[in-house]
Amino acid sequence: MWKRLSHTHAAKSTEGSVPVDLSKWLLAITPIVLLLLLLSVFRWKAPQAGPLGMFLAAAVAVIFFRTSWETAAVGMGRGLWDAVFILLVIWPALLLYQVGVASGAFEGLRRGLSRYSRNHVFLVLAFGWVFVSFMQGVAGFGAPIAIVAPLLLAIGVRPVYAVVIPLIGHAWASMFGTLGIGWIALLQVVDIQDELATALATAALLAPVTLVSGVTIAWMAGKGPALRLAWPFILIIAVLHGGIQFVIMYWEPLLSNFLAGAVALVALYPLSRWSRYSEPAHDVKDAPAMRERGGEQEQSEDGADAAVMGLSWALLPYVVLTVVSVLTLAIGPVEDLLGKWEFGPPLPEVSTGYNVVTEGENSYSPIAPLTHPGFALLVAVLVSWLAFRAKGFFEAQERREGRTSFWAELAANATPASVAIMSFLVLASMMQVSGQTELLAQGVDEVLPPMVCAFASAYIGILGAFLTSSSTSANVLFGQLQQDIGVGAGLQPSGFLAAQGAGSSLGNVFAPANIVLGTGTAGIIGQEHQVLRKTLPWTLAVGALVGLLTLVLV
Repeated sequence: MWKRLSHTHAAKSTEGSVPVDLSKWLLAITPIVLLLLLLSVFRWKAPQAGPLGMFLAAAVAVIFFRTSWETAAVGMGRGLWDAVFILLVIWPALLLYQVGVASGAFEGLRRGLSRYSRNHVFLVLAFGWVFVSFMQGVAGFGAPIAIVAPLLLAIGVRPVYAVVIPLIGHAWASMFGTLGIGWIALLQVVDIQDELATALATAALLAPVTLVSGVTIAWMAGKGPALRLAWPFILIIAVLHGGIQFVIMYWEPLLSNFLAGAVALVALYPLSRWSRYSEPAHDVKDAPAMRERGGEQEQSEDGADAAVMGLSWALLPYVVLTVVSVLTLAIGPVEDLLGKWEFGPPLPEVSTGYNVVTEGENSYSPIAPLTHPGFALLVAVLVSWLAFRAKGFFEAQERREGRTSFWAELAANATPASVAIMSFLVLASMMQVSGQTELLAQGVDEVLPPMVCAFASAYIGILGAFLTSSSTSANVLFGQLQQDIGVGAGLQPSGFLAAQGAGSSLGNVFAPANIVLGTGTAGIIGQEHQVLRKTLPWTLAVGALVGLLTLVLV
């Protein structure tokens, strides 16, 4: 499990003496503001907005933050290598998506699941909230978004909502997901005096987040009527998610999210047998997230219109994915053995004119290929490809729909997504090595009163996750700063650290790299602004809720 800490070096904090003044603070936040404006207001595509934001961050670093060209080059190298980690998720995920399309697996899923439960509200919540949370518990690093978005498409969800829903659905799970990697990272960079109190406080802040996620997703699936239909489902799952995670903190925080997600996933079966959720939601007429009114499908289940494969075959990739993820990530001895093979580039120590030092590393953020989430995706792709080809599903689907080149479609989706992700992470790294990122948080600390700082601590966590697209990296980046703010304000530092953890989970909802992961696998690269317009307000609103609850903890 500790092998996964290797990736947290991607956001290792820097130290220095950049003067904290308004002009410097405004310069530091300029790349972020530009990125948000281009994506949400001017509706630029992510592959266009990302590079412009990246170049602005580099220009600000060199011109105003006394960053040498060598330091800037190291920052670029760090960002590109960080992007490799994510690209090793998105390319296999896109490949799995193309296999599902070319073989008819998604049509098989849609048909099969409509027989399993014909209630679209139940299905949207089951995949977009419960299953994505379970996957976050074992895989993480954006993989759950890339996996679940195509599944939602298969049950009739509109493409933009197919990205928005899992982003919101997994918001509560990022901190203790991937078997507690975010918590491990926080322990590595902060000397926490009371670990249990901090873990419990974090779980307490995350519990209402999962409840709000469930309510939001139900609203998207059918507004008021859907909420009235789904409220028992939402309460049961929210109690399982938040309650089990809180209780397991007393035993083993690293397993808290995984066990909570697993129990909730198992609970889907008895819930699906309840007549309330097994029959179509006839009373739900206005369903914003669904392609057709009420989520009903128009095609016949029989005759020539039938899918080329049944539900059991269509589920094969996800069964393999889950099994391999659990074997390689949840079993300590297996993970330790597979994690021995890892590699990362050597990077020198660099500094800026303000003495912001970025330590050198012999192996920066090493990647262990066999325990990387992309490995499970690749195994799922290979097994599915061989099985579907042996059964003749590819040929049958080609005769039915006459699809275009498999590899051409893969490249068409993956290339712009790769450009966007690389530029976003280079931007984040450039801001980090030049001291811009830490200056933003320090500026907030210096101008706000103690209780306002406590309220804003969640937003510092959100900012870190937005910049790095990682709860883990956000905690490494701002964890020590949050504790220092709490101590300096004379308040409980455990509350600030809890808000940091909860905020870092929320920030993943509108982090650009995560959005691109979803739009890539949903086939809507270029519509990131539409996703951002739905996820940004939600994140800021829930961040305010977490901030208010933090005031009780400090």
